[in-house]
Amino acid sequence: MMRSFFSLGLFVLASSAAVHGATPRAGEVAIKPWAVLTPPGENIACALGTLYVPENREKPDSRVIGIGFLRVKAARATGAPPTFHLPGGPANSYLLNLNANKADPAARVAPIGYVEDIALYRAISDVVYFDQRGYSQLGEVLTYSYQTKDYPLTEPNSLQRERDELSEVAKGAMAHYAAKGVDLTGYTAHQCATDVNDLRKALGYDKVVLIGQSYGGQWSFATMRLFPHIVARAVLSGIEPLDLSYDMPSHVYEAMRRQWFTAEQDPKLKPYLPPGGIAGAVREIAKRLEKAPLQVPVKDEKSGQTVTITLGRDDFRPGEPAAILAVYHGRYDTWARGALNRRRAHRSSVPVIGPLIDTALAVTPLRRHLLHTDAATEVIGWWNFDDYMATEELWPTKDAGDEFRTEVQTTTPVLFVQGDWDTSTPMENLVQVMPFFVNSRALLVRHGEH
Repeated sequence: MMRSFFSLGLFVLASSAAVHGATPRAGEVAIKPWAVLTPPGENIACALGTLYVPENREKPDSRVIGIGFLRVKAARATGAPPTFHLPGGPANSYLLNLNANKADPAARVAPIGYVEDIALYRAISDVVYFDQRGYSQLGEVLTYSYQTKDYPLTEPNSLQRERDELSEVAKGAMAHYAAKGVDLTGYTAHQCATDVNDLRKALGYDKVVLIGQSYGGQWSFATMRLFPHIVARAVLSGIEPLDLSYDMPSHVYEAMRRQWFTAEQDPKLKPYLPPGGIAGAVREIAKRLEKAPLQVPVKDEKSGQTVTITLGRDDFRPGEPAAILAVYHGRYDTWARGALNRRRAHRSSVPVIGPLIDTALAVTPLRRHLLHTDAATEVIGWWNFDDYMATEELWPTKDAGDEFRTEVQTTTPVLFVQGDWDTSTPMENLVQVMPFFVNSRALLVRHGEH
């Protein structure tokens, strides 16, 4: 039976504990009638709810935490399973993006893209947007704020500096949340997948359709691995399989090169292209910086004075074609200002579920070897994975295990959607995982990004 229902047109709280103000128990949900606004000013009737789950299901005395969700009922009864929409990140919230948590009804204007998605999916079945544990305004948002160091301008950045900073963040976050009674060991992909199953049961659904993007897709892979019987089908985009939390540099580089090829056709850029095009410029910049760091004068916006900053190999991270060509031709101002801002001490904030989940998933030994020996690290560096990999042992979440990370064949129907310009989750990820999904189809979006 469903634990929430319509009665005389009103939603009823599914949890008696929530009604009487008692401490909620794991498995309970509290639901209230709600509405989000479309840009034209129309109300979309929905229900806003909180699912209560154990913070760590492996500990019998675990405290109970809340995770927010929003449900829009289907426009008509079809008998189709609901779509469960899982956000990326880790540390993202569809409810936050929808402005669904605003107390003022006039502030609940949903972006037009979400309005269109709701209209599309509710024509088929119920639509459920689900937050992530540890990143939900209807539960807890676990962030750690800290002051960065004032790094010397006379030394270039280094991978070791970034490792050291993330190490200090890990130690500080653990101490901060231990003092608050928060068990950081409970924030893993395993627990997130079980949250989906718990919400399914609490809302009375037999099966669900998973709609996941980026980490939402990885979350979906975890759910299909642990609870294959509950997933009717899935639509996944920005493909991030369980063993691919750390992107292969050569695959990221290939996505960049596909972007750069199109940029090279632009007549405005052609006069500035060196032999070998933009990729040739990146290789040349890397060679120059390996030979010797640069001493670049730049105006300090805080003091108004001109200072000299040392820029080295680990300060350069290729991206936009125009920025790459500017550095190639010796125009360092924009690059140097960005580097100066990062060197200056400033307040920063980290949503801790990101490193907690990612370092627990980590990678198999084979993937680790391939990352460290990948030829493209000579061009674009190790910055995409090095600091997380170096601090895996510091974050307290339990390693997911190679059996969990390794792909297995599945018959669950999946539609994969992937952009060929995606540098966050390159399309080579799709090539690697798709053969294991024997009932899958792929939609490749030309010039599609993340």
